[in-house]
Amino acid sequence: MELSDGVVTLRPWLKDDAGFMAEAFADPAILRFNGALDRLGRPSPVSLGDAEAIIDGWAADWRAFDAGGGRSPVVFAIVDAKTRELAGCCGMDDWSKADVVQFGYWLAPAARGHGYATRAAILMTRWLFELGAARAFVTIVTDNEASIAVARRAGFQYEGTMRDHGVWQGQRCDVMWFAALPHEWPLR
Repeated sequence: MELSDGVVTLRPWLKDDAGFMAEAFADPAILRFNGALDRLGRPSPVSLGDAEAIIDGWAADWRAFDAGGGRSPVVFAIVDAKTRELAGCCGMDDWSKADVVQFGYWLAPAARGHGYATRAAILMTRWLFELGAARAFVTIVTDNEASIAVARRAGFQYEGTMRDHGVWQGQRCDVMWFAALPHEWPLR
């Protein structure tokens, strides 16, 4: 399964992508805003072996998605459509029984500033709505200005802030909520 707009392609992660993932998760912004955190908000490093195991899990998620009619979480690698260079990640975190879908995204440092995350969010949202999602949303820690800008450029509406919803390095942090509805999404 691939989604593309001619500039960005979303495709399933491959085992060969593990080195890219492990390197990307050494970036402080990815650790801070997208990493696996313990209950006190301390990030867990991602080794090459960890990345391979994560990608294996995502492959199993794709098999469940295919077998279950498209309602289980799946994760795409974001790649440059022309060069096929890896840029980041865009994945569906949850699909509720009410057809409400949460997803997220991250980019490796070298891929930032080229519009890849915005294009990936648009591709993901369009695809989710085509699959029957009634609502798509992203949650973003309030000081993640780059991700907030992506959500806004992708046509998501700010709906509010969940106070003390997250934790980072033992400190509680606020999390913003952005959503899109298929009948009012401007980029449909």
